[in-house]
Amino acid sequence: MSKQRILVWDLPTRAFHWLLAGSFLGAFLTAESERYRDIHVVLGYSVLGLVVFRLLWGVIGTRYARFSSFPIAPRRVLEYLKSLFTRSPQHHVGHNPAGSLAIYAILALALLAGVTGYAAYNEFGGEALAQLHEGVANAMLGLVAIHIGAVMLSSLLHRENLVAAMLNGHKQGPAGAGIHRKHGLVAAAVLLATMGFWAGSAGLLPQGMGAMSAVVQHQAQRGSG
Repeated sequence: MSKQRILVWDLPTRAFHWLLAGSFLGAFLTAESERYRDIHVVLGYSVLGLVVFRLLWGVIGTRYARFSSFPIAPRRVLEYLKSLFTRSPQHHVGHNPAGSLAIYAILALALLAGVTGYAAYNEFGGEALAQLHEGVANAMLGLVAIHIGAVMLSSLLHRENLVAAMLNGHKQGPAGAGIHRKHGLVAAAVLLATMGFWAGSAGLLPQGMGAMSAVVQHQAQRGSG
């Protein structure tokens, strides 16, 4: 079957991917710093908000963004992994079965990290919850590292640049298998909401509109308690 360049990843999916990657990396790097604690909190909230959006987009989004297009199927994962050791490894237009499993795990860990981080910041659960938050973040970092390695390996085996595909949205696939809409307005809304959240946190918006105002109020309440 002949293949051609088709659009697979819509703009909201791509925006979510890179915003989540940047937010998680920033939150992880600032986790142990008292000086940058506010940044850590804001980026943690960003991760939580982005995951909530992705869960919604996984239901109403385009063909390859929907969860129904990459269900959790252990048997398919094993078949896919076995095919990698043959001369004809399985090729999937959207997420391959192994990648699908990693995506679900990353979303689950990101959600858990966000929830436990919020609870720990508000002093719920004590030291045990704070340790759980740290453990979840470390597990997520390890999974992300495995995911990156798998993407590089898959790119070599299938002779396609999967990183570039998540930037421009295009892959090689059968004619007619691509999506027809990029959903630029949805992506713009996600980007503006995230940037607006960050701008408000940095004090670049009127007082009371940003996340940092809530953080400052929370710290003031803790200091006076």
